[in-house]
Amino acid sequence: MQAILVAGCDTYTNFAPMLQQYCASLTSYRRLPTREVRIGDLAIGNGNPIRIQTMTTTDTMDTMGTVEQTIRCIEAGAELVRITAPSKKEAENLLVIKNELRARGYTTPLVADIHFTPNAAEIAARIVEKVRVNPGNYIDKKKFDIIDYTDAEYAAEVMRIRERFTPLVRICKEYGTAMRIGTNHGSLSDRIMSRYGDTPIGMVESAMEFLRIARGESYHQVVLSMKSSNPLVMVQAYRLLVQKMDEEFGECYPLHLGVTEAGDGEDGRIKSAIGIGTLLEDGIGDTIRVSLTEDPEFEIPVCRDIVRRYTGRDNEPVKQERIVLPYDPFAYQRRHTASVHNIGAAHVPVVIADHRGEPTTDPAVLEPIGYRYHAATDKWTISDAAADLIYTGDGIFGFSLPGTLQVICDHAIWHTVADKSKYHPLLSQNEYVSNGAPQDAAITFVMTDVLTPHEALAEKLKSDSSVVLVTAIEPIPSSLTRVRNYLSALMAAGVQCPVVLRTESRHSTVDEQLIHFATEAGGLLLDGLGDGIWLTNRNASLQNTKMSGRTYLEVKSNAQFLNNTAFSILQATRTRISKTEYISCPSCGRTLFDLQETTAKIRAATHHLKGVKIAIMGCIVNGPGEMADADFGYVGSGPGKITLYKGKEVVKRNVPSDIAVNELITLLKENDAWVDVPVN
Repeated sequence: MQAILVAGCDTYTNFAPMLQQYCASLTSYRRLPTREVRIGDLAIGNGNPIRIQTMTTTDTMDTMGTVEQTIRCIEAGAELVRITAPSKKEAENLLVIKNELRARGYTTPLVADIHFTPNAAEIAARIVEKVRVNPGNYIDKKKFDIIDYTDAEYAAEVMRIRERFTPLVRICKEYGTAMRIGTNHGSLSDRIMSRYGDTPIGMVESAMEFLRIARGESYHQVVLSMKSSNPLVMVQAYRLLVQKMDEEFGECYPLHLGVTEAGDGEDGRIKSAIGIGTLLEDGIGDTIRVSLTEDPEFEIPVCRDIVRRYTGRDNEPVKQERIVLPYDPFAYQRRHTASVHNIGAAHVPVVIADHRGEPTTDPAVLEPIGYRYHAATDKWTISDAAADLIYTGDGIFGFSLPGTLQVICDHAIWHTVADKSKYHPLLSQNEYVSNGAPQDAAITFVMTDVLTPHEALAEKLKSDSSVVLVTAIEPIPSSLTRVRNYLSALMAAGVQCPVVLRTESRHSTVDEQLIHFATEAGGLLLDGLGDGIWLTNRNASLQNTKMSGRTYLEVKSNAQFLNNTAFSILQATRTRISKTEYISCPSCGRTLFDLQETTAKIRAATHHLKGVKIAIMGCIVNGPGEMADADFGYVGSGPGKITLYKGKEVVKRNVPSDIAVNELITLLKENDAWVDVPVN
């Protein structure tokens, strides 16, 4: 079984003819060639190490507070630190902050974060090493107006942007200041929205307009970003940006990666790792920031864990071939499969719990994976995040199982089981190719080694409607790429059996395992590949259940950790919704309330609202635009004041913060989005 290839070349000198490809190589790990940009003494792009950065959460006018927090971030490992400058006074105070840091011996480059105020950017560009502008609200307008622009009117608006943006470009060029053109999915201007809609290509065009102006001034010290709270949108936007830059300029500028408003705890880490890791696996990305609703220094260890996966991972030998993907990497479409019972086709991806070597005699062993037994009533309570199948190896349960739970066991032990409607055999690919699926098996699971595919396997699978394939691969570098290529070959061969993604981690910490699972499984799910997820860490031990930062992962067992992680990955990729989703900004100097405390309160009150998306934004800069995906929004509108949104519509203004959470609950109830907490 061979991947379909087309003639081409992946070398740097032949980078320009990328066809429909969005990275330097789809068959091996290779960093995307980008221009080198200097930010002070720090070089980004052009093969330099992937840089780590964060953003302060203090009031920029609190000079000492900002200095101290910046130092904590630097000492934690930040190579760049961003500070908000929403107006002229904050921009001017950057000089005081910078001088104090330099006086203390800290030379880490500083980045000014600009949104609405061009004159603040022009001040900051003369002070710090880099400025970040958002093309959606720097000059363009964002009032949620729908305007039908004629071509002439559209061109006139672009000319107005050129006139207003060019002075900043020239200042940056004169002072040697770098710039990030940072598009955010939720803050696309009314003009872009009217022509392109709320789409990844709209994000790309928003940034390209500003990049064209910079290039017109022969200014190239530019980094770009395409951030979204939805990892799928983010990944597609970066891929499109790479392709667009290559088509138009024949070169790429460095890319800053991040999932905006990722949230806190394990969900924030998983969502960030899916978006950032998926791109880094393909060599895309030159600097990263993990946006957590936690103190900024706690973002750095997560960044380090992500980047460590690629540190020392040299470009692999380039193949003089180019793989043709049998799906569109710029638009999501789930792989077409047959349905094997409740797996594949239109069914949501299943979750398989790994229970090898664990007890099988007490119903309590199923509680960590979502099944609670009540002996008094002889009934089961099943949670929304209950595993669909459980793998026991050579074990058989000694009690009656809940009706929805199915069991996978080894082929040899399966022959001894009486209830073959509940238990299903797992075969190796060699067993299956040699002997086929057992005739009396309702479902046959076949474990395939993606590194050594059996030539006859694909032909056999095409004529068998009872098989679910399980991908098996050692946790090695480029395993995502190898699984993707393997599944692409299956698709090209016309194989339509469902596929379960089995991912193994051997890391010892919670953070590292979350990042590994999220990247390896999440990246494939974003491409529509996978009808189930099976996480295992049998050769790893969770030395510590405390994540970096102040958030604790409350796990009773390793089984619960794996089960929760699987459902969180499916939630973050929007392939299976099992809980409330929170779009929470990471806080900054503009924040008008305690984001961490408020997020915890809202989560405690609403965590049971399956499928509801709630945005918690610190200020009007990040809301309502940045919460484009949310059903309801809780946005700081002034000191001690909150504005509540339904979608993008303001519902209640200037609600006192001490009653705002209760008012949010009332809003949920008024819109039939509330259910009472279930009583177990």
